[in-house]
Amino acid sequence: VQLQASGGGLVQPGDSLRLACKGSGRTYSMYAMGWFRQAPGRDREFLAAITSDAAYTHYSDSVKGRFTISKDAAKNTVYLQMDRLKPEDTAVYYCAAPRVASGWGPAVPYEYWGQGTQVTVSS
Repeated sequence: VQLQASGGGLVQPGDSLRLACKGSGRTYSMYAMGWFRQAPGRDREFLAAITSDAAYTHYSDSVKGRFTISKDAAKNTVYLQMDRLKPEDTAVYYCAAPRVASGWGPAVPYEYWGQGTQVTVSS
C-alpha cells in the first residue's frame, strides 16, 4: 500500500481546507484509512478513520463536528474536509492505513503512512 497526501496550505482562522490521500497498490481497496496530525513538540494525534466500504467513520473529540472524512473508491482517494479551522489545527497531517486491512479506528496499529502535508492556520 502506497499513500500520497496533498492539499495542505496556509489559511486563515475560520477557513476551510480539504486534504486528499491517494492510495495505490494491489490491496489498497481492502484497507480502512485514517488521518492523523502532528504539531511541533507534540505527539502524533489520531483525527478520523473510515472503513474500506465507507460505511463507518470515527472521529476524535478534538475535530468532531468540524472535520469530515470521506472516500471516493473510484479515485482510490480518501479526503479530510476541515472546516472552521483554528490556529491550534496547525500541524503536519498524515494519512495512514492499518497493519491489518480489516482493522480501523484509533486503537489499531497503523503500518502504511503518506508523506505528510503541512497545514498552517494563521491570520
